[in-house]
Amino acid sequence: QVQLVQSGGGLVLAGGSLRLSCAASGSIRRFNTMSWHRQAPGKQRELVATITRDNSTNYGDSVKGRFTISRDYAENTMYLQMNSLKPEDTAIYYCYANLYPGILGSWGQGTQVTVSS
Repeated sequence: QVQLVQSGGGLVLAGGSLRLSCAASGSIRRFNTMSWHRQAPGKQRELVATITRDNSTNYGDSVKGRFTISRDYAENTMYLQMNSLKPEDTAIYYCYANLYPGILGSWGQGTQVTVSS
């Protein structure tokens, strides 16, 4: 059973930065894909950023150029660096990881990010 434990988040002014962490139980090298998602009140969960086994990255249009997804193999942790934050980035952020394509993976517990104007 894969466990993902998130940290980071909080309240920040518009234009500020935050970094989210997602620590995995065991090596993150085994994951096929790791990603960040977010869900704002009254909205569907949306994909924010993805990083694959070969370290290819992909971003949602609304965060391109502002957010960066990365991994630290030594720490078995995935990160989301969020810069130039906007009020519309306010949401609960979740990390996700799966071992095999098409097979349901594991979610982190979620962390609140609030950006005030």
